[in-house]
Amino acid sequence: MSRSSRRRPLVAIAAALLSAALVAGDAFAQDRAPQRFGFGRAATAAEIKGWDIDVRADDGLGLPPGKGTVAAGEKLYQEQCASCHGEFGEGNGRWPELIGGEKTLRSEDPRKTVASFWPYAPGIFDYVRRTMPFAAPQSLSDDDTYSIVAYLLNINDLLPADATLDAAALKAIRMPNRDGFVQGDPRPDVPVGEPCMSKCRKEPPRITSDLAQRLGVTPDNRRQK
Repeated sequence: MSRSSRRRPLVAIAAALLSAALVAGDAFAQDRAPQRFGFGRAATAAEIKGWDIDVRADDGLGLPPGKGTVAAGEKLYQEQCASCHGEFGEGNGRWPELIGGEKTLRSEDPRKTVASFWPYAPGIFDYVRRTMPFAAPQSLSDDDTYSIVAYLLNINDLLPADATLDAAALKAIRMPNRDGFVQGDPRPDVPVGEPCMSKCRKEPPRITSDLAQRLGVTPDNRRQK
């Protein structure tokens, strides 16, 4: 018997043992799937709550309880926001301005401010609470955030100076640019309607250029032959 012939039974046995070990390991992993990594734990409700702070812009879903006033917001704004956005929201240096810009979006110099660009008021709350102030994001309380948003709406003539802002009042505000966003893709070569999600190709793909081959960045089957 040749040496290679003697090896074949050993190879077959080793393959069988490996296959059995893999099956057993897979079954063991499925039985212990929740602990298969052996570390970590499920997040607590309090931990999830700390991250689950987003607010849906259009209908305000997720707005927290609380309230704020324009007067309190003015004081907070001067302390937390004015160094970047200017004392009156006019912008400081290259930091964004927050007032003005009405009817400029179609001009050669569009100014995207709170009043001219943002379509929904709850979105302002969401952005301020998650990202501001720039040096210490998420350091504002919910009441502080309501107050700052109230002041921003006031300096944009969207809220009276004596107003108190809460979730219901914020959702009721209609922003000037509510209808300024286009639904869908405006490019002429993009079909209108529901996008196709499966079996969309009507004809097989075809090569329209050999530029990649001429640049030498893809194999050329003809040269390989």
